[in-house]
Amino acid sequence: MRTQLKPLIKIAPIKEGAGISVISPASFALPERVGSGLERLRQLGFSPKLGGRTQSRGPLFFAGSAEDRLLDLHSAFADPETSFVAAVRGGYGSNYLLNGVDLELIKQNAKPFFAYSDMTGLQCHLLDKLGLPTFHGPMVAADFYLEDGVHPQSFQAALVGRTYTIGKAEGLRTLKSGAARGILYGGCLSILVAMIGTHWEPQTEGKLLFIEDVGAKPYQVDRMLWHLRQAGKLDRVRGIVFGEMLDCTSPGAADGLLENAILSALAGLDVPIAFGLRSGHVSRQNVTLTFGVEAELQAGNEAHLAMLEPAIRS
Repeated sequence: MRTQLKPLIKIAPIKEGAGISVISPASFALPERVGSGLERLRQLGFSPKLGGRTQSRGPLFFAGSAEDRLLDLHSAFADPETSFVAAVRGGYGSNYLLNGVDLELIKQNAKPFFAYSDMTGLQCHLLDKLGLPTFHGPMVAADFYLEDGVHPQSFQAALVGRTYTIGKAEGLRTLKSGAARGILYGGCLSILVAMIGTHWEPQTEGKLLFIEDVGAKPYQVDRMLWHLRQAGKLDRVRGIVFGEMLDCTSPGAADGLLENAILSALAGLDVPIAFGLRSGHVSRQNVTLTFGVEAELQAGNEAHLAMLEPAIRS
């Protein structure tokens, strides 16, 4: 299943004091974390406000019904006082919104959408169908509520439209040497795998692929990479960058098991591979990545990932 790459929508600059709509497309969060995250955004000079149903708890593990969560998503993009949209947290449930997303509404009100984890499917859908750049970056009750939860340089650069480079200081290192350039794309590995065979199958062809996850044992990571390969999703990628892969360990396992499992699962794939970039599920300072822009990976003695174009109009 392949789609033609949509031209990238360039988004209006984010000004000081910009309004932020904070929504919960998936699961609910602890109220105290939401409050701390909102206060941190205010300290940074933004004006955040919660979606009308953001603090709903249930049914099950969802932050309200799919209809209510979808309404908050649409309202956030349509709101003229909102400059960008930020997810409260991931969890589970944004997949139930995909059937009802009003693509025309979002296209006419294009804004940055900061999220990761469960929102990977939603972000890929908006990029694939609209060319809307999406921001794999900090969420309100997962990162902003922490004292050291956000990588300020990449967050600020992404918002104001500056190109930037990340590398060793952000955890990145080389697993397989080489260089590659392509459209940066990806997200949470388990969500990307779950989307295969659906109407929202990830479009990885020709992309510089970023993948990360949390709490998956090395054999589970191997299995998901095997699934991607067998589905043809790695056949035409230009390079692969792995995240920090937080807590992706097995009790008592030898050091380096995860990295060795990755190299084994990707054996024969002639692309550079880097590992350890703190974006998504991370231990600290969540790095913002802009999906949909041209990027370049240099993997040698040190590894560097450069955003070669901004998603924000200058």
